[in-house]
Amino acid sequence: MKSRALRGVLAAFAAAIVVPAAHAASPPRVLAVEFDNDVNPVTADYVVDEIHRANDERFDAVVILLDTPGGLADAMKDIYEAELASKVPVIVYVSPNGARAASAGVWIGEAGDILAMAPQTNIGSSTPVSASGGEIPSDLKRKVVNDAAKSLRAISEEHGRNGDWAEAAVRKADNLTAREALEMNVIDVIAPTLPALLNQVDGRTTKPKGIVLNTAGAQVETVQMSLWKRILDTLIDPNLILILMSLGVLGITIELWSPGLIFPGTIGAICLIVGLFGLQVLPISWAGLLLMLLAAGFFLAELFVTSHGALALAGVVAFVIGSLILFDPAGETYQVSVPVALGIAATMALLVAFVITKIVQVRRATVVTGQENLIGQVGVVRQALDPEGLVFVHGELWRARTDGDALPPGEPIRVEGLDDALTLRVASA
Repeated sequence: MKSRALRGVLAAFAAAIVVPAAHAASPPRVLAVEFDNDVNPVTADYVVDEIHRANDERFDAVVILLDTPGGLADAMKDIYEAELASKVPVIVYVSPNGARAASAGVWIGEAGDILAMAPQTNIGSSTPVSASGGEIPSDLKRKVVNDAAKSLRAISEEHGRNGDWAEAAVRKADNLTAREALEMNVIDVIAPTLPALLNQVDGRTTKPKGIVLNTAGAQVETVQMSLWKRILDTLIDPNLILILMSLGVLGITIELWSPGLIFPGTIGAICLIVGLFGLQVLPISWAGLLLMLLAAGFFLAELFVTSHGALALAGVVAFVIGSLILFDPAGETYQVSVPVALGIAATMALLVAFVITKIVQVRRATVVTGQENLIGQVGVVRQALDPEGLVFVHGELWRARTDGDALPPGEPIRVEGLDDALTLRVASA
């Protein structure tokens, strides 16, 4: 019995030594996802993919390092739904100092299993705005605001946080510093650095998933958006899309007017396709797109119809209005700049005016045929004129006659007129 008890004690002692050693040899793994950007389809795809990766590769936690002014509602929804569905705990950390979780960023933060902030950061201002960045009409506004307020309250309260403030962030655009947010139970933790945060939350049980966090001394793998996604993110800038589409229309128009130039048509086609990619990614207003197409039609019609600039002016007005309402997001982040829209419209109007001026000049110019252009040209006699012979003028051999004395070969002559379609009248030069 004594030997059996001794063996039990030794086994327990060995286990007490081996388990911490194994734990030390294999620290927790945390995936840190840098998100310093607008919320749009490209960035949403990036964040969602990394959350899925954390689940597939069995990380102990995934941290979203958040700094965003907000963005598109649909993209925001994709991100927070991925957070809520994740079996790996999601920690949202508003950092570094000076960062913010504004507008759509509040939903992303509140959907995290842990919501933390660096000391000098802020969160809030989640009131929905119209596509133009202004107030929504009153009837629609009540529906949109009520839906958003209750959505954010539900997410917040399910995670054990302050649902009243969540509603205030939507209804009153309320905003809090990190200290205020912690005091009001809007966030869970304030931490100066990511390692400090991981040590602070270690051992906590998340709500509502009930996952016990194992993050102390974690091995952190930090990821950023790939170069390709950064390029795509750049290409969906509304101002760049507008410029690319304008260059595309302009290049194709020039190619149609002067077939064979190749370069304008090629560049125009590339710009148009890239611009259409941006239109495919971002939500657009069909009214805005139709106004821009109408503007292009007005500009082209001005080249064929004498309107004294009326069609070009109508094109400028349609283009500016169409470009300003082209994108239809639930937020102000993705809007065309007014100066950019006015600048492009003015440039296109000036180009159309230049083309019209050239067309008018050509139409008003005196018609000159190839033969009439020979009058006044100087040539040389090739076959003696007595009174008819051959002369070499303007690089061509012509039959000619003179009304004066006979002119020998080699004599310089000047063309004075046309006797008929094939005979020049010349005199000694």
